[in-house]
Amino acid sequence: MCELLGMSANVPTDICFSFSGLVKRGGETGPHKDGWGITFYEGKGCRSFKDPKPSCDSRVAQLVKNYPIKSKSVISHIRQANRGGVSLENTHPFIRELWGKNWTYAHNGQLTGYEVLPMGYAHPVGQTDSERAFCWIIDQLHQNYAGEPEDILQMFKRIAGYADSLRAMGVFNMLLSNGEYVMCYCTNNLHWITRRAPFGKAQLIDEDMVVDFQKETSDSDVVSVIATRPLTKDETWNKMQEGEFCVFHYGERVL
Repeated sequence: MCELLGMSANVPTDICFSFSGLVKRGGETGPHKDGWGITFYEGKGCRSFKDPKPSCDSRVAQLVKNYPIKSKSVISHIRQANRGGVSLENTHPFIRELWGKNWTYAHNGQLTGYEVLPMGYAHPVGQTDSERAFCWIIDQLHQNYAGEPEDILQMFKRIAGYADSLRAMGVFNMLLSNGEYVMCYCTNNLHWITRRAPFGKAQLIDEDMVVDFQKETSDSDVVSVIATRPLTKDETWNKMQEGEFCVFHYGERVL
């Protein structure tokens, strides 16, 4: 299985601490050695870094780890291949345009029978079940809405319904963002945590690294992190249940 990492914050925030723990799982403390990727939003734009090499050995991952890119919305993924070969086109996250915005998606799990999902507005570039499922979601939204709806939260509830249909095909843990909102959907393994004042210290599970968030933040900062497995050993993470979904808006859980 792959592993997911997402962040939603009310101020531009770097994800170096959490990402440092994730990259260790990409071939060192975990078996997810078939590529990795990360997307940072900056306004309406986004910058992505991807590499089909194990993240623990990737010089690109080291660049991202040591370069504190600040963003309000981030999606990252480390891959253990099961559908589609190890290649750049099969490396998450995937990005598609919809309603003039970049939508970013990453998936953990394995689907069966996904080949029957009809394609329309969006088409996969690679061969993974993950990308095809994402294209299907984008196409469903394109069919059901003439443009971006006013009731955004109702739209995310509809996306959760799409995710329910995909969960019927197998394991479907997902991160999805349009740059403003970050959505996560769980089948079997997904956790989240929201950090706010008073901030404290935290230590990574996968690396001997401690951060004092009080020194890195202001009292008004709100930062939510989503991960397949908890990344820190001294914080309380919320474990999601099967079929549960969350939507975060600039750090706050709104759905």
